[in-house]
Amino acid sequence: MNDSYKGFQNFFEIVIADTPELLEIVYGIRYQVLCVQNTFPDMNACDYPNQLEKDEYDKHACHALLRFKSTGQYVGAVRLVLIDPNNPEKLFPVEINTKLDLQLCHISKFNRLETAEISRAVILSQFDRRKGERRKSSEVESNESSNEKNENIVRSDRDRRATDRRATPHLSLLLMACVMRMSLKNNVKYWISAMEPALNRLLGYYGLNFYCVGPPVNYHGIRRPYCISVEEILNRMYLEHYDSWEVMTECGKYDPASPLLRKISRQESIS
Repeated sequence: MNDSYKGFQNFFEIVIADTPELLEIVYGIRYQVLCVQNTFPDMNACDYPNQLEKDEYDKHACHALLRFKSTGQYVGAVRLVLIDPNNPEKLFPVEINTKLDLQLCHISKFNRLETAEISRAVILSQFDRRKGERRKSSEVESNESSNEKNENIVRSDRDRRATDRRATPHLSLLLMACVMRMSLKNNVKYWISAMEPALNRLLGYYGLNFYCVGPPVNYHGIRRPYCISVEEILNRMYLEHYDSWEVMTECGKYDPASPLLRKISRQESIS
């Protein structure tokens, strides 16, 4: 069990938002990040008088929260948009708002019942290191050393010692751990998303980078469409980013593959 996983367990808790009260917290965090902090430049706080940000896709989505244990504060949220059970042919947001290259990713070849879109991944500003790290990954990606990459850490809680902070995994990885839990529960095998390219590069530090399947578009800022199979990401993480795999799956608890098969494949890779 690695230090990153121990840091996750010591400082954070994943909470599935499956009650009206927890969903209101989700929508409230999204309002603060997307509308007040203006992470989505086309969203204005004045358009949400109830201070809750939600849309039509929330009705057929599952949601999770990230809670900071020492204060009890919810610091982030993410959703997984599932197929609408009342309208299975309804398009995902990424299909409507981006330009998918069908030669790279023909979503119709996926089992739509096993496909979900990751979206509304948000972190409150006092905890969010992603913006600076995304700029850094864009500017020096080709020259950045492995030591510098390891500096992608959470520094939001001033009361924690520096040694504790260095042991804490990046919050983007923890949000993906939320996604993994929801995916396993809902039998999701394929992920699609529209995200900033720099975020995808940041996720790549943990083996979580997706395949780009379309050009940049102006969709809540400049974003591109991405897709990946859950199995491929977990295989990659287990073999090449084992510490992150432990965080992502809670040491295999939320990995659908047999632990024995994972162990055998890792041994074969190492040998």
